[in-house]
Amino acid sequence: MLRLGGADAARFLQGQVSNDLTRLGPQRTLLAGYHTPQGRTIALLRLVALAEDELLALLPRELVTIVRDRLAKYVLRAKVTLTDVSAEWRISALAPAEHLASGTPAGLAPQALTAEPGHCTRLEAAHYLCIGAAPARWLKIAAADQTPSEPAPAARQQWRLLDVRAGLTQVYAPTSEHFVAQMLNLDALDAIAFDKGCYTGQEVIARAHYRGRVKRRAQRFRSRQPLELAPGASGVLDDGRAFEVLESAQLPDGRAEFLAVTTLPDGEHAEHAEAQRLQVEPLALPYALEP
Repeated sequence: MLRLGGADAARFLQGQVSNDLTRLGPQRTLLAGYHTPQGRTIALLRLVALAEDELLALLPRELVTIVRDRLAKYVLRAKVTLTDVSAEWRISALAPAEHLASGTPAGLAPQALTAEPGHCTRLEAAHYLCIGAAPARWLKIAAADQTPSEPAPAARQQWRLLDVRAGLTQVYAPTSEHFVAQMLNLDALDAIAFDKGCYTGQEVIARAHYRGRVKRRAQRFRSRQPLELAPGASGVLDDGRAFEVLESAQLPDGRAEFLAVTTLPDGEHAEHAEAQRLQVEPLALPYALEP
């Protein structure tokens, strides 16, 4: 959790990330990319508006210090404070019991939580961020000293598998600054506003959108044999395409289901004749990719 506080917090972040913060509100969260001037994605931020002058950014813990320090270089005279508040909050993963062991939070009627991706429901000093609708699932964020009211949080592997099947990409330390926004499908995930003003990396991202086809995209696969994959792992698929893993989850039989950036199936790619090839089954994403 990275907290951005101060009168200029939203205006400052508007010039730094790919989404349009005018869309952010008490009942609306946003997914946004934070990029280098060359358009490479440093981190993906899930943004929450706690108050008019207080924002939270959820991101992998290993990137919090990196993002905070890089943003701090651009604060200048803006009235903004950047604070790592990870220790002050607890994050729980919630979904129906048939998908995750955690289930719906105890004591809440199903209609209390809106199953609309991007919607934020505030109940009893906690924020429930809807991450997906098929299946419906939420992230609950609450003060670290608040007594949990829901069953045990979902197993990380279960949650990651739902992320993979939703095509929800992520950036970790091994993959930070490796990919332009569209390679992570951020346009399909509603994490880029092409009609907003300038932000860091905007020129490269806009050029890829308006002038040229993106040749490499995040795609979903399942290995045909037991396999462990971690973000940043790379190799060659059985059709000769080089790939790099973004997110992976282990299946009960030991196989891996994963998201990886690689050339689109109908695109030209270099052959890696001497490399050992990974036998995979290509799987569909739940959204269309822009040609």
